[in-house]
Amino acid sequence: MKRLKFTSVQFYVLLALICFLHLQCGKSKTQPSLPENPGNADTFVNPLQSGADPWVYYKEGFYYYLQTTGNNIRIWKTDAMSKLGSATSQLVFSPVPGTANSRNIWAPEIHYLDHKWYIYYTAGNGDDLSQRTWVLENSSPDPTLGTWTEKGRIFSSNTDFWAIDGTVMQYNGIHYFLWSGRPDPANTNLTQNLYISKMVNPWTLEPQATMISSPQYAWEKNGFGVNEAPESLQGPSGRQFLIYSASFCGTDDYALGMLTLKASGNPMVSSDWEKNPQPVLTKQPQNKAFGPGHCAFFTSPDGKETWLIYHANSNSGEGCAEMRNIRIQQFTFNPSGFPVFQEPVASGLKVKRPSGER
Repeated sequence: MKRLKFTSVQFYVLLALICFLHLQCGKSKTQPSLPENPGNADTFVNPLQSGADPWVYYKEGFYYYLQTTGNNIRIWKTDAMSKLGSATSQLVFSPVPGTANSRNIWAPEIHYLDHKWYIYYTAGNGDDLSQRTWVLENSSPDPTLGTWTEKGRIFSSNTDFWAIDGTVMQYNGIHYFLWSGRPDPANTNLTQNLYISKMVNPWTLEPQATMISSPQYAWEKNGFGVNEAPESLQGPSGRQFLIYSASFCGTDDYALGMLTLKASGNPMVSSDWEKNPQPVLTKQPQNKAFGPGHCAFFTSPDGKETWLIYHANSNSGEGCAEMRNIRIQQFTFNPSGFPVFQEPVASGLKVKRPSGER
């Protein structure tokens, strides 16, 4: 076989092209492995494992964890979130090639509604404009077992455009669906907003959705204006919050913002949501935490502690591709009932395991 010869300039141009084709702008496909967690019986260190867009749901002694893989959906099952890196995953969904939900599978979330499991995820046909939110259903008591059935797309007819990062919020006994949408059909304006709609059932929304947030402050517009990955959080006093991700994930300044529903407010009324003028979690270079975002929440096994799970990069300039990794840290609520997240915990720092872990 004839061997090709390259000049040094040609070699680096070729290398850059390969890297460009391998990386997916916006969400990751695969992630490199991290070394075994060097904590001990009482501690752990961040990051827990490689990955992005974490989600966790606790039920009957087990945490069910999901993250973006890019081409399928897997569930990790563990009784201790600090040991996530040693948990095994179960493949639960592989799309049919060439279908409308076969490519760019992002940000899956699992929820238990009406005595069944549902997974909400983003996918398309490979064209960015085709990205929408989809639903899977499983009646098995254990979501890693049984059969997952496709329920189709979930959307409101007045906002049937590019939609990602779907999640469920329960407030005053009503289920709401929230997501990030990009309304420009030409895909020239990349601004992403947050939308909400009431749920008719776990796979159907009411026709009318409401936009409740759009990029407003400079810290929400790094790269371009982004509000995405909304996550519901209820405080101990009953206050309803939405923690979301802001700015383009390809920047070091990807961050978490917060919306607060007014007392006795209506979630479907945009003016009843108050936006925090400052982000609630930002990069900390000294802690090797860049672009912290796309979070979820869980409680310790004994229910005594509240924990944040999110992804970040360990180095500047790593963007939103496969270098992102998963981190957890405890947070609290202040006397007024508002969450206090502090700063991202330093990579490699030994942290006490969640209370009640065995």
